[in-house]
Amino acid sequence: MKILVEAERIKKEFYTILEKADTPQKLENVRVLFLGRKGKITKRLRSISEYPLHERKKIGEVLNRRKEECERAIEKKKKEMEGRVVDKRKFDIFLPGEEIEFGCIHPITGVLLEIEEIFTSIGFEVAFGPEIEDEWHNFTALNIPEEHPARDMHDTFYIDSKNKILLRTHTSPVQIREMLKRKPPFAIISPGKCYRRDALDASHSPCFHQLEGLWIDENISFAHLKGILEGFCKRFFGENVIVRFRPSYFPFTEPSCELDVSCSRCSGRGCPSCGGKGYLEILGAGRVHPNVFKNVGYEEKWTGFAFGMGIERIAMLKYGINDIRIFYENHLKFLRSFR
Repeated sequence: MKILVEAERIKKEFYTILEKADTPQKLENVRVLFLGRKGKITKRLRSISEYPLHERKKIGEVLNRRKEECERAIEKKKKEMEGRVVDKRKFDIFLPGEEIEFGCIHPITGVLLEIEEIFTSIGFEVAFGPEIEDEWHNFTALNIPEEHPARDMHDTFYIDSKNKILLRTHTSPVQIREMLKRKPPFAIISPGKCYRRDALDASHSPCFHQLEGLWIDENISFAHLKGILEGFCKRFFGENVIVRFRPSYFPFTEPSCELDVSCSRCSGRGCPSCGGKGYLEILGAGRVHPNVFKNVGYEEKWTGFAFGMGIERIAMLKYGINDIRIFYENHLKFLRSFR
């Protein structure tokens, strides 16, 4: 068939011209000449319909093979050209390279890790639990009565109010879950996210982080609680920090207290940062209430203490930050300062 003889002639012509193409532009000209919209091979492919039906298949196969062969040859030549260009470049190995910008740990994560390291170094284990809880684990088991205002819709995010499913308001439910599956003695800390229906302002956020601790054994006294927490404060804030315990009330501990540390800016003398008091509250604590032990089925011989702190609060004191919102706004200038 005449068209097949012509196809062979076009192939020889293609390779002759391709061999002389020594620049990217000349190579593109070869592609257009043979494979473009009006190229020599393209025209032959479009004219197949002019031939008898029984010849079209064979003609189409031959022309498509020629087309694919030409495309591969052009691509190969193109890569060879690119390789030669790279080889001709000269590099000065003594010039400084481009600066690579590394990220850093978020201040909240950094504070959490630092606190975890302090408590695990003295024997505490890290325990985690679900952020979606039920009322029994979040309130009832912790001796928080049904009439307590924390259970109201305006304080708690209820996912399913009918079945009492909610977003946990503290990490204390982790303590309940651990007591139900462990036998004393044990000591745990439970870090994680919590949720409350608080308006976002300089000191409140509807989503925040807590770390709570629990130590259960025989004959645990308030002196153990004070010793552990004072040791933590001195390791975290520095040996010169002054620690103060104040009586308080929590449904799940009895007796209860709040712990204050001396203001780092005025060393306890009083300044605008601490409201002139000289101290700043950082956590609540106390001996575990007997009703909590009853709810998890523990015998009377077991005693223990629990404590809880807001991580954002601790981070703000450590770094001198006066607005909680800055932790979540992701300003690069702020985050880069923690490298």
